[in-house]
Amino acid sequence: MNKEEISRMIEVTSNIKHKIVLMFLYYAGLRLNEVRNLKWQDIDFERELIHVKATKSGKERVVFLHARLKEVLLKYGRKYYGPILISERERRYDERTIQQIVKNAAKKTGINRKVSPHTLRHSFATHLLEAGADIRYIQQLLGHKSLQTTQIYTHVVNRILKKLAKLL
Repeated sequence: MNKEEISRMIEVTSNIKHKIVLMFLYYAGLRLNEVRNLKWQDIDFERELIHVKATKSGKERVVFLHARLKEVLLKYGRKYYGPILISERERRYDERTIQQIVKNAAKKTGINRKVSPHTLRHSFATHLLEAGADIRYIQQLLGHKSLQTTQIYTHVVNRILKKLAKLL
């Protein structure tokens, strides 16, 4: 997805908790379950860092807290402990809820292809790579054990560049 599509998805989402879900997926490149398990004490607002503890590999990592995400979190109402995303029934968001939030935002934006939480994470990595970020830093941000896993994104960028070259 391009940056404009993602920005529109975030803009058309009026529910602040849903907006936060989308922003964690894109602006922090988090996995669906990492978003579900985030707690207020994992966010360092002063140093602008997110400490991701509940990871796929079990290995904790630190990612940056994007200024736009920080702003929305502070608007939402900063707390000091407990899960960030709690449903109306006082439970953590489940996987299906997060998938639906992404699907509904894409639909509202008029995006007709399949968009999943992982699509936003994938876009995060691709956009960083396009902007010139070192692939090893992207590997750390995504929490990939192997650089080969991260190198998938270089193929995506190469395809995009070839398409752009054909436009000239």
